[in-house]
Amino acid sequence: MTGTGLTDDSIIRFARGVRLQHDRVRERWIIQAPERAFIPDPIAAEVLKLVDGTRTLGQIVSELASRFAAPVDVIGRDVHVMVSDLTTRQVLVVS
Repeated sequence: MTGTGLTDDSIIRFARGVRLQHDRVRERWIIQAPERAFIPDPIAAEVLKLVDGTRTLGQIVSELASRFAAPVDVIGRDVHVMVSDLTTRQVLVVS
């Protein structure tokens, strides 16, 4: 568990009014929130595409590790840091 209360069993979802949308014109993903927007880097976008309000953080990490043939512990650390940051920014909510 990290200082934000994240565990592999935490369920991650977008905060109310926040969504991930693909900008077809610019060919990039955008996090749209009330009165603000974020442009995630391509790796963050891959993580965010798996955020559906039903998957646990552990399931997201396992899926990414499998998809990119990367060590689970390395992916896990990076995803935990990113989710923690986006939770602080009120983009994601942890259940």
